[in-house]
Amino acid sequence: MRNLFVFIIILFSSCSTNNIETKHTTNDSPKEGTIYISVDESFKPVIDEQIKVYCATYPQAKIIVSYKAEADCFRDLIKDSTRLIIVSRGLKKNEEDYFFTKNSFKPLYANIAYDAVAAIVNVDNSDSIFSMNDLKKILSGEKKYTAILDGTNATSTVKFLEDSVLRGIKFGANVMAVNGSEAVIETIKKTKNAIGFVGNSWVSNDYDEKQLNNLKQMKLALIECVRCEEKGYYAKASQATLNYGQYPLARPLYFIVKENWLGLGTGFTNFLSMERGQLIFRRSCLVPANINFNKRSSKISN
Repeated sequence: MRNLFVFIIILFSSCSTNNIETKHTTNDSPKEGTIYISVDESFKPVIDEQIKVYCATYPQAKIIVSYKAEADCFRDLIKDSTRLIIVSRGLKKNEEDYFFTKNSFKPLYANIAYDAVAAIVNVDNSDSIFSMNDLKKILSGEKKYTAILDGTNATSTVKFLEDSVLRGIKFGANVMAVNGSEAVIETIKKTKNAIGFVGNSWVSNDYDEKQLNNLKQMKLALIECVRCEEKGYYAKASQATLNYGQYPLARPLYFIVKENWLGLGTGFTNFLSMERGQLIFRRSCLVPANINFNKRSSKISN
């Protein structure tokens, strides 16, 4: 962790003075100022918590967040008003080259946590166990079962299901798009014979009273473990099944920051990458990418 922080300091300190004066048009520092950020909507619960703790720690820092589809986050990054996005992937080579051509430096990005695309069904659903082939048949329309997604093909959840489940097959007419993760949850609570997909921090936090109440009307579906040696093993989305590779619908969480000075974006991403931010990811039922929090058993002898 210290190496990551030192790397960030060196990276931004190595920029020439002229370049900093050209690009650094705001009056912020790692602990104060105002920054506008765009975040994939499926990560909203955990990022809300991160911002709350960071701004409580540094009262002079103001982080104004917009939650939207992942594709829109990348569009915002192109604009000069948005210096930081939090999404499910890093930059591609052509994207790095574009930003270097435009700004004379490449944005910094890093994996900070691992999330699950949780599958949810109505609490009265008789069917709550699905193989990966079942999911493929549902999402393609081969199996007549309603699938509820958090928007159109611009969201990270939709993109993940396209790439990891459908693998080139188009969505079927039975796939229903609603406006965001909360709408997916509310629809599933009222609809039988349907399956919804949301980010894990929307449904797996035992400290969140609203989520606990939601689980009285819906439940997490069990999905086939494709990496397990034991055949016929199914797992629901949780921190434990993510950590042990048992839940197959797993994805990373990245920050991408477009700063070539030590600004508020750098300060916040350092926070996300280091111990306090990693602990918040852990408490929100994601798997931290940078710190391994192991439980150690001990015995006290008299």
